[in-house]
Amino acid sequence: MNTPTNAGIHPAELAALRAKLLDQRAFRREQLAALRREAALDRMSTGHYGQCRSCRGPIDLARLRICPQALYCAECHRLQETR
Repeated sequence: MNTPTNAGIHPAELAALRAKLLDQRAFRREQLAALRREAALDRMSTGHYGQCRSCRGPIDLARLRICPQALYCAECHRLQETR
C-alpha cells in the first residue's frame, strides 16, 4: 500500500504553504461576502429582499439585522449547513 508523501515536502514547508492557502481562502470568502452584500442591494431594488431563496418565505428581520446579505431563513439555512 502506497502512503502519500506530499512529494517529499518538509513538514515545516507544508505548514507554511497551508497557512498561505488558508489566508487566501479567508480573503476569497471575504470577497464573496462583499459580493453577496451587493447582491442584497440589488434584491432590495427589485423588491425581492428578505425573501428566502429556498422556501420563498420571509427572512426574520432579526436575522437580516445580524446578516443583511442573508439568502435563507433560519430553517433553510440550517438545512443548507447540514447537507
